[in-house]
Amino acid sequence: MKYIQAIFTVTCDTATLQTAKDLLCALAGEAGFEAFEDHGTTVTGYAQKELFSDEILNGTLRPFPIDGVEISYSIADAEYKNWNSAWEEQGFAPITIDGRCVVHDTQHLPDSIPDGAFDVTIDTKQAFGTGNHETTAMIISRLLDTDLKDKSVLDCGCGTGILSIVAAKAGAESVTGYDIDEWSVENTMHNCAINGITNVRAMKGDASVINEFDRKFDIVMANINRNILLADMPAFKQAMAEDGTLILSGFYEADADMLTAKAETLGLKETKRAVKNDWCMLVLKKTKE
Repeated sequence: MKYIQAIFTVTCDTATLQTAKDLLCALAGEAGFEAFEDHGTTVTGYAQKELFSDEILNGTLRPFPIDGVEISYSIADAEYKNWNSAWEEQGFAPITIDGRCVVHDTQHLPDSIPDGAFDVTIDTKQAFGTGNHETTAMIISRLLDTDLKDKSVLDCGCGTGILSIVAAKAGAESVTGYDIDEWSVENTMHNCAINGITNVRAMKGDASVINEFDRKFDIVMANINRNILLADMPAFKQAMAEDGTLILSGFYEADADMLTAKAETLGLKETKRAVKNDWCMLVLKKTKE
């Protein structure tokens, strides 16, 4: 799979820099960017070549929504290699979520695991999702608050498989994941293996793979950028069981109304919302007719 690389230069005062970079990443996500590296006043973004739109990128960044901030960027083909290898080698420090789930890699083991907490090992191989990001942490919290015993779960855009693994450890009867990135599919299954999880399957594809399923799901979850959520929400609803739940994240709270408006046109109603550092998670249910 070929990627393009963009180097974004952010020009603004120091007090605004972090907010500007956060918004930059969110807006670039609408143009197809799925991973970012922070280098101070510059941000390097990566997008699959077939999903990248320079027209959308220009339209979202110029003019930039924050006064006094200027964004310039250059784009080139990314070297065809494991461009995430440096981060993989470095790994990440253990993360504890709500005292009920500890996420760590194979290099940095936690000093201890709280009694009753799930121990989740994530070996990152060109896929994204470690629990570090607010959106992942919020969905994990929601899964831990949900009775998943004997439930079927669909993980849309499974990445490292972290959400699938948490769902399985929390009692789900079966978990199905899909991702457009073949590396993510492989990484999901690799991480399931090192966690001793046997009831997760992952496949390569976009939301169109939902048409191939011969079952409905009790829980459908997607941690993807706003535009993909908007485009794929009808497919998510199609995948839901009659009393199913849809969990969405990957967007800022400022975009929540746009998503709930789309949901309402599909007969889906917001039942819960969580916000962390301006990132948002929505829980939706089918409305009763």
